[in-house]
Amino acid sequence: MRNIEILPFDREFLLNAAKEAGFELSDEQCDSLERYYEVLVDYNNKVNLTAITDPKGVAITHFVDSLTLLNADIKEGARLADIGAGAGFPSVPAGIFRPDLDLTLIDSLNKRITFLEHLSSEIGVPLTALHLRAEEAGRKKELREQFDVVCARGVAKIYLLCEYCLPLLKKGGKLVCMKGPAPDDEIKEAKRAISELGGSLKEVKRFNLPDESGRSLVIIEKTSTTPAKYPRQSAKIAKIPLI
Repeated sequence: MRNIEILPFDREFLLNAAKEAGFELSDEQCDSLERYYEVLVDYNNKVNLTAITDPKGVAITHFVDSLTLLNADIKEGARLADIGAGAGFPSVPAGIFRPDLDLTLIDSLNKRITFLEHLSSEIGVPLTALHLRAEEAGRKKELREQFDVVCARGVAKIYLLCEYCLPLLKKGGKLVCMKGPAPDDEIKEAKRAISELGGSLKEVKRFNLPDESGRSLVIIEKTSTTPAKYPRQSAKIAKIPLI
């Protein structure tokens, strides 16, 4: 077991960084994010959730970056699924800022699901955490075409995210792929997948975080029903990719 020290959280730094990114945090929201930081670093001593554990690193790279998901113009009361949710980024910080969102977090590792359920009880953010592979989720009747928004941060290339995520979206919903500063090659590579799975590229939003690192949101709208054969089994996805 590791022993990572929980350093004092810098609330003023978080408040200023969030404001610079366009998000005015309330005292209550800041309290929730501070507690999130403490739970994350403590739990990280027994389960590897993140390599970033310093307060400012967590504030920028995890919390503020996660909030930028909301720049995808997510409607009030949206049902949102976070694929490969890991330690809860981006959906949990987004849910702290927007408590109207209905959060479902999906991850293939049960130890992360256990953490997310613990986190939910500690910071008071309601969420549903499901131990599923992304391609399994898309074949479940109770999940397929049930979400207004599906997001993924640092999970896979866009053509793969389309197959994992578009089956979960309602018609008119949006897939938000959170990427670095240069997603253009991935977008070109995903052209076939976007079309075949019932999507259409809506827009790409590019911006910098307060530390000047580049980010982008690749937003794909669900324009038609995904064919029933998708998502395929993981072995077939790997063997015959939609590129």
